Amino acid sequence: MDGALASLYGRESGNGGKRAGGRRSAGLGASAPGVARWLGDIRTYFPSSVVQVMQRDAIDRLGLSALLLEPEMLEAVEADVHLVGTLLSLNRLMPETAKESARAVVRKVVEELEKKLANRTRAALTGALDRSARVSRPRHRDIDWNRTIRANLKNYLPEYRTVVPERLIGYGRAAQSVKKEVVLCIDQSGSMAASVVYASVFGAVLASMRAIDTRLVVFDTAVVDLTDQLDDPVDVLFGTQLGGGTDINRALAYCQSRITRPAETVVVLISDLYEGGIRDEMLKRVAAMKASGVQFVTLLALSDEGAPAYDREHAAALAALDAPAFACTPDLFPDVMAAALEKRPLPIPDMAEQR
Repeated sequence: MDGALASLYGRESGNGGKRAGGRRSAGLGASAPGVARWLGDIRTYFPSSVVQVMQRDAIDRLGLSALLLEPEMLEAVEADVHLVGTLLSLNRLMPETAKESARAVVRKVVEELEKKLANRTRAALTGALDRSARVSRPRHRDIDWNRTIRANLKNYLPEYRTVVPERLIGYGRAAQSVKKEVVLCIDQSGSMAASVVYASVFGAVLASMRAIDTRLVVFDTAVVDLTDQLDDPVDVLFGTQLGGGTDINRALAYCQSRITRPAETVVVLISDLYEGGIRDEMLKRVAAMKASGVQFVTLLALSDEGAPAYDREHAAALAALDAPAFACTPDLFPDVMAAALEKRPLPIPDMAEQR
């Protein structure tokens, strides 16, 4: 354990394992077999959560990204969201021999995330869709008893200890209600890697729900519509190109042009708001969409990484348009989407706590 830690965190490990005076010290060096052995050691000696942190530090401190292009390295690493982000950033550099191994790593992480997040997301959004389609003459099994009793308390008969319901309130059926539209607009700049992974998984889950028409758009200075690949989030992820600049205005212009039923549409912009395009035009587009009836949600991050770095001026400008920007964890995302679909206040976390 000491040796594995010293190889990564030794004082001189950041220079490839050499001291200034020329004598060798601890370090992983550039040897692929040596790194493979080290990866095997840390998986033997440490729990999975610690292994993921050490791998991330090794990539950052020792510049090991290039080694992830080797199939044998990909087979040795512990797969997690951060590793997926690194692989996606290397996608264009990856040799054909490593691509299948990389896809296998990404698919493993995606399947684990889907298993963890899909059921809760579908349950929350199905309930929201049902509640947003309330009817006044429901079938018995569709009656919302809590709301019906509250609406008829004035008709309480003490002698019978009961309420006479003059007016029934019920849920409509999602399959029969007006179909909702969700547009996920995702910033694919390098700092948003974890958010891109989670958003792609959620996009696939939303696309699997018949009552929601889902569109997924990724952007940097260009805009790419990946909606036709939503049945496989791995294809979505390999369709992204992490890095580059940011033109939020252009991305929102594209999304705005695809909205046909504003009152039934939720647009989710996932971005740190560091805009390289036309700021005033971006804000005008948000204002126009909200004025037309679109529910607009801005997520500064969709990840478990804590408080993100973001453009505070742009976040304040969006808040002034009644489109508050906040960071969101994957666990909170279903509740945020349910609130947006029902057009009720969003469960915004305390930004002071996030900072």
